[in-house]
Amino acid sequence: MNREIQIIRSHRRTIAIEVRASQKVVVRAPAYMTDGEIQRFLLEKRGWIAKQLDRMQSRTDSQEPPLTEAELRRLKAEAAVDLSQRVVKYAPVVGVRVGRITIRQQKTRWGSCSAQGNLNFNCLLMLCPEAVRDYVVVHELCHRKELNHSRAFWTLVERVMPGYRTQYAWLKENGGKLIQRLGQCGKRDL
Repeated sequence: MNREIQIIRSHRRTIAIEVRASQKVVVRAPAYMTDGEIQRFLLEKRGWIAKQLDRMQSRTDSQEPPLTEAELRRLKAEAAVDLSQRVVKYAPVVGVRVGRITIRQQKTRWGSCSAQGNLNFNCLLMLCPEAVRDYVVVHELCHRKELNHSRAFWTLVERVMPGYRTQYAWLKENGGKLIQRLGQCGKRDL
């Protein structure tokens, strides 16, 4: 492989490869693993690495311009109304109450739920189809009953939203492109 690869050794038990959006390849390996063992692992995974690098390159090639601060403020305002209405619609269906609803711009999450029942949503959800917004709201509301991703949690999500896997797959496929549009603005909340 002709690409520079960063190797990080630590007190972990397993070896893992990460291909970042910048197309940097990072290997996290147990401290005791030899260079030869790491190289053999990389050789075994070269097809997977190439596929990930191709994906990252195609994302970069089709990347839309970063959102401006004004666009982010507009999305945040729209999300405050839209996602709150969805929470009001689905909370009784799930059978839960919620606390505060906060809209943020995040690079790693579409939503979150605290043990106190406060919900956080990413303003970029406003760039997603309505069904995806419904799915993320239902997902977070279901965490009010199951604060984990257990089988019981996913059963509850499916009971409330049969076919949620389509929206989940849409986010997996398209979410990275949306998050890239945060550019440098995504480092903080507006």
